[in-house]
Amino acid sequence: MSTLFEASGSGDEMNRPLADRLRPARLDEVVGQDHLLDAGAPLKRMLEAGWLASIIFWGPPGSGKTTIAQLLAKEVGMHFEQISAVFSGVADLRKAFEAAKMRRQDGTKTLLFVDEIHRFNRAQQDGFLPYVEDGTITLVGATTENPSFELNGALLSRCQVLVLNRHDEASLRVLMDRAAALEGRNVPLTEEAKTALVQLADGDGRFFLNMMEAVFHSGENELGVEGLSKVISKRAPAYDKDRDGHYNLISALHKSMRGSDVDAALYWFSRMMDGGEDPLYIARRLVRFAVEDIGLADPNALVQANAAKEAFQFLGSPEGDLAIAQSVIYLATAPKSNAAYRAFSGSKSAARKYGSHMPPKHILNAPTGMMKDMGYGKDYTYDHNAEDGFSGQNYFPDEMKREQYYSPVERGFERDIKKRLEYWARLRAEKQSGKTEK
Repeated sequence: MSTLFEASGSGDEMNRPLADRLRPARLDEVVGQDHLLDAGAPLKRMLEAGWLASIIFWGPPGSGKTTIAQLLAKEVGMHFEQISAVFSGVADLRKAFEAAKMRRQDGTKTLLFVDEIHRFNRAQQDGFLPYVEDGTITLVGATTENPSFELNGALLSRCQVLVLNRHDEASLRVLMDRAAALEGRNVPLTEEAKTALVQLADGDGRFFLNMMEAVFHSGENELGVEGLSKVISKRAPAYDKDRDGHYNLISALHKSMRGSDVDAALYWFSRMMDGGEDPLYIARRLVRFAVEDIGLADPNALVQANAAKEAFQFLGSPEGDLAIAQSVIYLATAPKSNAAYRAFSGSKSAARKYGSHMPPKHILNAPTGMMKDMGYGKDYTYDHNAEDGFSGQNYFPDEMKREQYYSPVERGFERDIKKRLEYWARLRAEKQSGKTEK
């Protein structure tokens, strides 16, 4: 397979890393991103039309963002200029813009590739706007973070956001075959070890090829899984505790528990723990889940979630990790209800809507004679003295019609609550009807 940079004949070709030597020379050699490059896909349509929009590539490490940007520039005959937001500042941006202006005067367009573009602050991101708008540059930014959160809305409105996929097993196997062809020999791994290597890559093509290079340098002997573990180190989990990985996985855990899929919930919990998440953060989210998604369908859920948090605080890690895992199991398998959550939301909306109505006078205390003369406490019925311990009085403001916020579900403990509420509703209607007749 041809490579982006042909050997110069100086003998330096084999000194370059395998990942660099295998860098595609044409877009049709890129693997794993067919949804962008196949016929009818966004990038393919642009190239067929002979133009290139400003783009934000959003994808995981090692998915090919830099390579595709280089090849796009080559495809449309643009000058490729690359800067990194990690190492560049305002002065570097100005130089890049001025150089692009000079090229434009000579009839050459510039593709400015900005790696880790989310690292630029808001003011620096705004600096791109006039040069993108007047066509001085075609901006191609690369980010591993969600552009919706990390990039200015003004900049996003001038760019197309294209999502790159992590490499799946099929595309990594293609890279493995290409590496073997370039090296001129078979990969010295058993089939089981090859599968293990693919799993260790965790979708990162560059990391995968770096591991492949280590395998080729290990010698001619075929390695099994145990031998492979001695040649390469385990990849650290792709997980940022304050960024997308953090929010994606806690969302997956929460929704798996809501869907009563205990095994999936345990998997996402373990992924977070393996990534170094603070166990107390997970414990706090479990407490929230207990009141939001289970509520009174199982009142013991909140007790269990709190107990897990306290057990972890007492035992620490790793002993206390099991307490949180037990809480995940309990919550995932408990009956679910968001009736309390909906009731609270509805009552808050009503409180804002109706303002500061006074409670009805009959349920107000009358500690002074004047207040008693004003009707405070008049005709109040003490519920414990009423038949069935239920008076059926009105407790809403006189200016409001009765509203229902809490509607329990037919699951768990709330099934019994629903029966009691229906019984009290019938009694209330009967007592109110009796009052009207009198």
